[in-house]
Amino acid sequence: MNQQTATKGDVDLKTGTPRTRRMPPEANIFLVLIGIALVFELLGWLLVGQSFLMNPQRLTIMILQVSVIGIISVGVTQVIITGGIDLSSGSVVGMTAMFTASLAQASTWSRALYPSLTDLPFFIPIGAGILIGLLAGFINGQLIARTKIPPFIATLGMMVTARGISKWYTKGQPVSGLTDQFNFIGTGVWPVIVFLVVALIFHIALRYTRYGKFTYAIGANVQAARVSGIDVEKHLIKVYAIAGMLAGLAGVVTAARAQTAQAGMGVMYELDAIAAAVIGGTSLSGGAGRITGTVIGTIILGVMTSGFTFLRVDAYYQEIIKGMIIVAAVVADVYRQKKRKV
Repeated sequence: MNQQTATKGDVDLKTGTPRTRRMPPEANIFLVLIGIALVFELLGWLLVGQSFLMNPQRLTIMILQVSVIGIISVGVTQVIITGGIDLSSGSVVGMTAMFTASLAQASTWSRALYPSLTDLPFFIPIGAGILIGLLAGFINGQLIARTKIPPFIATLGMMVTARGISKWYTKGQPVSGLTDQFNFIGTGVWPVIVFLVVALIFHIALRYTRYGKFTYAIGANVQAARVSGIDVEKHLIKVYAIAGMLAGLAGVVTAARAQTAQAGMGVMYELDAIAAAVIGGTSLSGGAGRITGTVIGTIILGVMTSGFTFLRVDAYYQEIIKGMIIVAAVVADVYRQKKRKV
């Protein structure tokens, strides 16, 4: 009896062919991460005479550096799963960092932007930054869902607008003199904790809630999702609003880490976030992707950046290599899509 049950479990009852157990996609991505880390470890001993992995301080700095990109990439992953794209997240980081910092200044700072609004409780500037990001994402969603503008164009417009607002807000001047209470969120391991909590929340949301089912359904086949009763427009607005909210949260963490805010913060962050999602297995065609893969993809980007710096590779070459890896990840995604259709 037990043998028969085991046989049925290992054989497809419809075709009679043995079932092949596939490893989860995150396992393959994790193996890539290990491989890249071991390559840098080997090159470290050969070229530098030091260990890359056995330096806790270097690894800590690396994880802290990618935490902000990780927060953004969680929102970008959900957008890409729906078949869209978000090019505005980096600019939203800069904009929210400026607004947040202006509400987090201490009364002891002589050049406070709003002298009557200094020494505010830390949750007020944090909440303001998140709400501003949410508003930016909501506008993106409205443009895409209601006017049918392609996501590329809508978020490109927001990217330019948000960057312009961040420069206009203080006429290009940095905002400094932030309270210790606010800066606390950017110290120690708090950015990493924020990243992991955000990743956990939306991992659960995508895998186990109706929100996640709707997100995947829209990305897989928008017409089928609409026929099945999903309010596609309303859900897209929700997804883009969440992506904007997370970009706003990333702007808050960025300002707290730097203990200042500048209009140029967040430049190219959107491309790093998209790269992390794609490297982590999120399909640019929509309908496929997991937050766990994005987390690993974010760490891969961090390992690469830290490894190149460790090997003293010129920054220009780093960008070239990073671009090649992004293209390779997209080509691999196209190959996977073709293989599924066969």
